[in-house]
Amino acid sequence: MPDETTPLLSSIDDTIESCMTGPRMTHLLPSLLVAVAWVFDAQQTFISVFTDVEPTWHCKNPDDTACASSSSPCNLDRSSWGWDAPIDSSVVSEWDLKCSAPALISLPASAYFMGCLIGGLLLSTLADSILGRKRLLVISCLAMSMTGISAVLSPNIWIYASMRFVCGCARATVGTCAMVLCTEIVGKKWREVVSVFSFVCFTLGFLSLPLIAYLCRMMSWRFIYLWTSVPSLCYAILVHFFVQESPRWLLVRGRKDEAIQTLKRLAALSGNMVTSSFSKLQYFDEPSCETGALSTMKMLWDRKWATRRLTAIMTVGFGVGLVYYGMPLNVGNLGSNLYLSVTFNALAEFPSSLVTFLLVGKINRRSSLLALTTISGIFSLCCIANNEIIPAKVQMVLEVVSFFSTCTCFNIIMIYSIELFPTCVRNSALSLIRQALVLGGVLAPMLVVKGREKKFWSFGVFGLLICCCGLFTVCLPETRGRSICDTMEEEEYKEAESNQSRNGPSRY
Repeated sequence: MPDETTPLLSSIDDTIESCMTGPRMTHLLPSLLVAVAWVFDAQQTFISVFTDVEPTWHCKNPDDTACASSSSPCNLDRSSWGWDAPIDSSVVSEWDLKCSAPALISLPASAYFMGCLIGGLLLSTLADSILGRKRLLVISCLAMSMTGISAVLSPNIWIYASMRFVCGCARATVGTCAMVLCTEIVGKKWREVVSVFSFVCFTLGFLSLPLIAYLCRMMSWRFIYLWTSVPSLCYAILVHFFVQESPRWLLVRGRKDEAIQTLKRLAALSGNMVTSSFSKLQYFDEPSCETGALSTMKMLWDRKWATRRLTAIMTVGFGVGLVYYGMPLNVGNLGSNLYLSVTFNALAEFPSSLVTFLLVGKINRRSSLLALTTISGIFSLCCIANNEIIPAKVQMVLEVVSFFSTCTCFNIIMIYSIELFPTCVRNSALSLIRQALVLGGVLAPMLVVKGREKKFWSFGVFGLLICCCGLFTVCLPETRGRSICDTMEEEEYKEAESNQSRNGPSRY
């Protein structure tokens, strides 16, 4: 093992960097392919905006004054009104859920997010301990695709909600595995680039949904699932054959020979016929982290600094997740065109990714998160106003600005989380943080349905919670410009060194 004055991370970073300095850029292709997983992640996350939408209705007899004067068909005779779209265009119309309890209407979306929450808690440690990043990503994509296809066969709301729950469990680790893997198979120079590309892929997946849904608007909602799940199945096969495992993970697991072979393959992709020795990697002849599916959770729990960081960033993530997942579901409450509203929300993620790309190397993580959560909350609260006070079009602009701020928060949180935790627990920590984001998504559909009666229950609660949760950012250390670590001891060494330079003697 190296002595305490030898930075363990530099040897890995230097070696990886030396393998990525060839004349070609093709070494980025595996990482970019991994990032594409976020396309399918986004599609499954927001697909219920269109499959579970409440269709508009009309009176069958224009002379029926009772029907014409009613704002809801629930008190009318079923034969006096009909749906504007085909009855199987939405689960609400197909299974006659229009007048059901809000909890039942929001059940599939809430079940999906609950599955994401439970799946993340149960499966997140497998990428750090047993399976690795690549294998868990492939398994998760396959399972997500198959359950998405199975949802097509659902005969009722209960089976459908069950399929969404299982799909959420499978999807829970897709984004985190993809994010961690794509950043660990490139050099430091490209880490932020591929991170932002992941966000762009998520936006593309989100943006593809209005197009797919519009093309399928006069067909069954089941076709939307087919158009999103089948490509995801093909993608999982591509990743299995064309992507390498993370060399960092192989090294901290003591699998030095496999890590060296992976680095050589990555070097060959960049046109770099590496001839230097890998002697600096001799420190990893033995596993640098504990083994076992729950070992990473124990490592996070046993260290107060790790628990403190995790609790703070998860709290921030909960508020951000509530708005991030809730706003697209809530745009229908503004009374504007659903396809255009969702498209505007999806387009808001493009400038968000661009802003993240341009500024992530220049802005402090803490202050930017605090400012953006405050902006998002204030603009969300402004959407409470009646249309007479603030016109619907202006409210749409306010909602998009709020969503844009939240998207940027989401991006910064993901990058920030990678910097806060070392390699041996990074995937587990990032998964837990995403579960906090998803927990907000579990609550969001119920607030959205409640917000159809009074907008405070959606926009008001969204704004208040993201502002309050954002305050916990002050409990986190600043990580801008820091190299990422690989072991808990190295993270403690760097933190102690940083504290000593600012405040004198270290607390470690």
